[in-house]
Amino acid sequence: MAFTLYSATIPSYLQLLRSVSHLIDKAEAFCHAKGWTPDALIQARLADDMLPFAYQVKSAAVHSLGAIEGVRKGTFSPDMTKPPETFADLRERVAQTIAALEAIDPDEIESFVGRPMRFEFSAYCMDFVAENFLLSFSQPNFYFHVTTAYDILRMKGVELGKGDYIGAVRKSG
Repeated sequence: MAFTLYSATIPSYLQLLRSVSHLIDKAEAFCHAKGWTPDALIQARLADDMLPFAYQVKSAAVHSLGAIEGVRKGTFSPDMTKPPETFADLRERVAQTIAALEAIDPDEIESFVGRPMRFEFSAYCMDFVAENFLLSFSQPNFYFHVTTAYDILRMKGVELGKGDYIGAVRKSG
């Protein structure tokens, strides 16, 4: 099997989004066990100047499926909508993202190679070809937000290990 843009993006998005779904479940169970309100974790931050857990989960969706949608349109801008406010809504956002990514035809992703694409934020713009946008901009952002969501929960005491982050790896055979 040839290494493709699809294989460099979609399977990893799916692997870690499934892990994020698991993190949400563990966060909700932790709040219940500790008698904490959901906002104790949903609005938790690593640092005062960083955005909360809910934003990190939303941004994992934005930098996976949202990145693909951006390439389809030829432009990508940050999603400034309010993040989901409940564990159920966070779980639903991730589930919808997973379902949409699973439905993508690999040939469509391959058709993106060489396609011009632009990142736009206010007056700031960066021009890319699709594969560079996905691999050098969106994918690092995706991993950053997934990692930050994991780290927020660890910092708050949720019992998580590396396996909760990595999830189900793709093995041969």
